[in-house]
Amino acid sequence: MTNPHYERLGGEATVRRLVDRFYVLMDTLPEAQDIRRMHPQDLGESADKLFMFLSGWLGGPQLYVEKHGHPRLRQRHMPFPIGSAERDQWMLCMRQAMEDVGVPDDLRTELEQALFRTADFMRNKAE
Repeated sequence: MTNPHYERLGGEATVRRLVDRFYVLMDTLPEAQDIRRMHPQDLGESADKLFMFLSGWLGGPQLYVEKHGHPRLRQRHMPFPIGSAERDQWMLCMRQAMEDVGVPDDLRTELEQALFRTADFMRNKAE
């Protein structure tokens, strides 16, 4: 059974558009410069991993798990100093990406809340 979030969002094509828009924003918004510096110059692999992760996280195909195993998000993000500012920059890009690709308001609200909890869980530096 799939999670209705994946279907409500529009499936694979919309998840891909969302991820692509997210990385354009992260790459260009001055407000996101701290998280941009944590990524390699070429964002292609990062975008592929986020696409695969979100597909499964939203209830669609478990692409990330199939290719990389359990996401272990917190462990994989430990090398990067993530605090409230970095969390908020990530969320800024994701909120704007969801708006830009036309995620319906009710779904956007649900996803923002869930994504915030996940992003907040990535915090690993003292503040």
